Amino acid sequence: MAKKVRKVLVVFGRSLFVFIGAITGYEIAFVLISNKMWPWENVPHVIVLYLLSVILFSLIGYMVTPLIVRVLSFIGLYLEKSMEGISWRDISVAIFGLVAGLFVANLAALPFTNLPGVGSYIAITLNIFLGYLGVRLFLSHKDEIASMWTSIGGLKNRFGKPKKEKYFHEELLETGQEGPSPKILDTSVIIDGRILDIAATGFVEGVFILPKFVLNELQSIADSTDPLRRTKGRRGLDVIKELQRVRNVSVHIVGKSVNDLGVDSVDAGIVALAKDMGAKIVTTDYNLNKIAQIQGVEVLNVNELANALKPILLPGENVIVDLIREGKEPKQGVGYLDDGTMLVVEDGERYIGSRVEVTITSMLQTPAGRMAFGRVKREVKP
Repeated sequence: MAKKVRKVLVVFGRSLFVFIGAITGYEIAFVLISNKMWPWENVPHVIVLYLLSVILFSLIGYMVTPLIVRVLSFIGLYLEKSMEGISWRDISVAIFGLVAGLFVANLAALPFTNLPGVGSYIAITLNIFLGYLGVRLFLSHKDEIASMWTSIGGLKNRFGKPKKEKYFHEELLETGQEGPSPKILDTSVIIDGRILDIAATGFVEGVFILPKFVLNELQSIADSTDPLRRTKGRRGLDVIKELQRVRNVSVHIVGKSVNDLGVDSVDAGIVALAKDMGAKIVTTDYNLNKIAQIQGVEVLNVNELANALKPILLPGENVIVDLIREGKEPKQGVGYLDDGTMLVVEDGERYIGSRVEVTITSMLQTPAGRMAFGRVKREVKP
């Protein structure tokens, strides 16, 4: 495919440069004749000059086309790779900086336009220098520019007609449609994605509150230059889109900012909004879970739900597991059950890489989840 595109570009480029070469040859011949630099002035010799000049420069255009196409392709690939890690926000800021720099440059160049000889050169120099300077200045202060736009939006809301925001669940209460308490989604649970499956099965229902500052944080993650963070952010945005299609839940975006709530971080804003609305917080963040509980806010932790749904293994039960690595203690082997529970097998080191039947001896509950311990009963042949 790339070879076909390159072939088309070469054919198009050759046609273009042959045409440009022919026009260039004609113009050069015209200049030679007009300035009497061509010694023969009779018509046949003039026609010969025009033909020779047109053919010569057309051939030059034909011959240099592959080189020019190769140079342009190299420049295009270089620019594409250079801009891979640049977010759309940075590109937008750079464009605004360039426009601002060119505007100032043209104003500064006005007094020099009438200077004979050097006026145009001064204007060009000012445009190049101040355009580049505008791009650099705007990019170096992109965070301040973003916060400035946020402040302008806040001033608009402040000086506009005051209107008390009525939350969606309050409107339901006024109409007598009382239902489950609203649940605020934080960034971690949206990126995690399991909340979509839980909602689709009908185990949770009602109103899901999505604060605007959480949505902004997701967008900034999706615009990140780090490929892993960018993938997580885009997955989070896809989860929100799919949640809006789930029948038994309603996703409602609340436009309050962290400044409106009197806090300085997203997690603190989620807790403050939950207290203000009397809502629960849905999260997978351990620290947010603890902070919210300390402040008396009810939390639904998806990780705790996942651990609670894992089947309980009783001592004496037998399970089949693949041992994949060594344990922390000597001669231990470690495997994982289908639900993700880690199983530590005593004297299982020599069975690593094999499938064995294990007798459960004990269970241990940790903050990270359940762990099971057992002994090898027999090796299971494939």
